Amino acid sequence: MSVPQVKLTFPGGPCAQKGSTFSGGLFINNEFVASESGKTFAVLDPSTGKEIAQVAEGSEKDVDRAVKAAQKAFDTTWGTKVPGHERGKLLMHLADLVEANIDELSSIESLDNGKPFSIAKGFDVAQVAANFRYMGGWADKNTGQVIETNDAKLTYTRHEPIGVCGQIIPWNFPILMASWKLGPALATGNTVVLKTAEQTPLSVLKLCELIKEAGFPPGVVNVVSGFGPVAGAAIASHMDIHKVAFTGSTLVGRQIMQVAAKTNLKKVTLELGGKSPNIIYDDADVEQAAKWAAFGFSFNAGQCCCAGTRVYVQEGIHEKFMKRLKEVVANMHVSAPWDENAFHGPLVSQLQFDRVTGFIEKGIKEGATVEMGGKRHGNEGYFVQPTIFSNVKETDTISKEEIFGPVLVTSTFKDTEDLLAKANDSYYGLAAAVFTRDISRALETANRLQAGTVWINTYNLLDA
Repeated sequence: MSVPQVKLTFPGGPCAQKGSTFSGGLFINNEFVASESGKTFAVLDPSTGKEIAQVAEGSEKDVDRAVKAAQKAFDTTWGTKVPGHERGKLLMHLADLVEANIDELSSIESLDNGKPFSIAKGFDVAQVAANFRYMGGWADKNTGQVIETNDAKLTYTRHEPIGVCGQIIPWNFPILMASWKLGPALATGNTVVLKTAEQTPLSVLKLCELIKEAGFPPGVVNVVSGFGPVAGAAIASHMDIHKVAFTGSTLVGRQIMQVAAKTNLKKVTLELGGKSPNIIYDDADVEQAAKWAAFGFSFNAGQCCCAGTRVYVQEGIHEKFMKRLKEVVANMHVSAPWDENAFHGPLVSQLQFDRVTGFIEKGIKEGATVEMGGKRHGNEGYFVQPTIFSNVKETDTISKEEIFGPVLVTSTFKDTEDLLAKANDSYYGLAAAVFTRDISRALETANRLQAGTVWINTYNLLDA
């Protein structure tokens, strides 16, 4: 069976003249191969809704092929067979190759996902190189301990790789999330079977070329494109995969945890959804708070797990803050990725477009007020206007559920106790932010918020 080939043309950007050609096959044992069934599936440009490529559709048998290759590599050419400093060198080399190919990788990501080219290059792919370089630096520093148990005995610990790791990445930051999962797994001597999101497989397939070029032995990294209920389920249930790392919806995360428990009790790492509160106290710098609040809910077209989609404004400055927030959002340019002024592009798919617009309609039906936006942007592709709601009740659907689009709900609070009662009334807990000039109040609020990450006077600021 023939291996599908991807041939892309770009409407703009530095690769517009030459385009990009690479394999659309499954990457197993350092080779691109057809799926066992020979099936392929279409990849669409979310800016237009039109097909841009066909890639191999992986099955349970294909996942098993990839696992066998990964296990063989772990037993023979990777794992404890390769010292940390050598693994680090390979990751450093991969980082260099990513930087050398940053324009092409960014163009692929923009075409496939819809995000502005300037952001794909300046944030996503730049961070991919930084992640691989950072993890490469850690590869020879993952050491155990020597513990004196008594005068006559010493005990030592050692950190050992787990083995074959299954990794399932989302569609909102495809190549970046791949690097977040690949980097630490490879640095610590594990081998990988990674499933791309069916909506956005292309940038990771191109990355596979660079992984091979960097010198990673066959079978160390294997990539299967396909659908969650088939390829994803096969990874979650495979008896020879000993760790699964998943980023995606809370619903699927629960299913993966259940499957892991029912099979070989594999380790599970889950990074799931969010409905993060963004808190604006009455002494905050309104200009900065409005800027970061706008960024917090609309970056990446709102398709961000830690998006600040619930803004709570202290009563005394609500009107002033809302006026400035709407001015900032009105100046955010919604456009196709190749527009140099674009801040956010389309949603990733028709399914996501329908989901987000459905939530907007639900908010209106439940009595919330649309302050701005609320409609489709343009006539082509999956664009949605940045949307701000006010007069939202804490029990409203749009206040409770993760929307995963450029939709913000706003509300007021009286004091810290009132705020915390509202902000913590959620079964999510990924992130939050606090805007105030009072450092004591900032720290007290941060300590009492039920969130894994709390930013102060900023939003979505990442180390790597």
